[in-house]
Amino acid sequence: MSNANPESPSTAPAQGGFATTFEAIAANVERVVKGKRRLVRLLLLCLFAEGHVLLRDPPGAGKTVLAKTVARTLGLEFGRVQFTPDLLPSDVVGVSLWNPVRNGFEFRPGPVFAGLLLADEINRTSPRTQSALLEAMAERQVTVDGTTHPLASPFLVIATENSEEIEGTFPLPNSQVDRFLMSLSAGFPDRAAEAEILDSHLAGDPLEELPAVTDTASVRAMIEAVRAVHVAPAVRDYLVDLAFNSRAHGAIAGGVSPRAVLGLQRVAQARAAAASRNFVLPDDVKDVARPILGHRITLHQSAQFNGMTPAAVIEEILTDTPSPPVSVR
Repeated sequence: MSNANPESPSTAPAQGGFATTFEAIAANVERVVKGKRRLVRLLLLCLFAEGHVLLRDPPGAGKTVLAKTVARTLGLEFGRVQFTPDLLPSDVVGVSLWNPVRNGFEFRPGPVFAGLLLADEINRTSPRTQSALLEAMAERQVTVDGTTHPLASPFLVIATENSEEIEGTFPLPNSQVDRFLMSLSAGFPDRAAEAEILDSHLAGDPLEELPAVTDTASVRAMIEAVRAVHVAPAVRDYLVDLAFNSRAHGAIAGGVSPRAVLGLQRVAQARAAAASRNFVLPDDVKDVARPILGHRITLHQSAQFNGMTPAAVIEEILTDTPSPPVSVR
């Protein structure tokens, strides 16, 4: 395999500016979300890669606070849907209602028309309502009564999911799970972080005083900067090798989708930009592969019986797939 040449086109962005703003955003989020440095940065990389995040955690772990904090820091309009068994698709995307004054129907948008949408406890509602988000997440638009309505740009969904052991939940179908670029877990804070949380709430909610670091236009510019990060042919081939090796692995029933590989490339570009580089290294791919691929892997029953896990299989694939040597000029 040929050496990866990180030299990028002359139109590449000044990634130093991106990295400085990225760290300022992350630091602002961490004023409220304590002890979750890795989680915060992965979520922000996902946003600048134009992806959606699935948070799988028990109640009370801070998922809603995280979503609100990110929205406020970025200056994005925040929308929230509390998913319940009786929720209808129209409660998410909107509905056309008759206006007697205008003598016609008019569209009233739902909460999905926001820069950042929190789909809270998404697995508490029926698959029919869960699927109302599919078009929005994949195409950034919704179609109601034959009319297509574009969504905001940027548009990010942060969905929270209760564990399947909790009564009254509906498992997410694979088509829905694959729309999420990353699956993350906040987990409970360690002792030091929990003490910080208690201290920060003594005088009130720190989120109420949190300033915005950027605005919608700045976020769009950062997304465009990520798109301009150079991916050398050898790194591209490495991404393809990872995908094909997942599909050929004997323990996996199917392997990862092309959507997953596209997402992996985009997040690797975002990570490179956050590191003040305008080219992707194989280490960028390896660092973000686990939260992107893990929730997309379904193991054969025999592999599960033998104690294998998706995480262990991903480690095997990353270990066994040769990464390209990189020459930096």
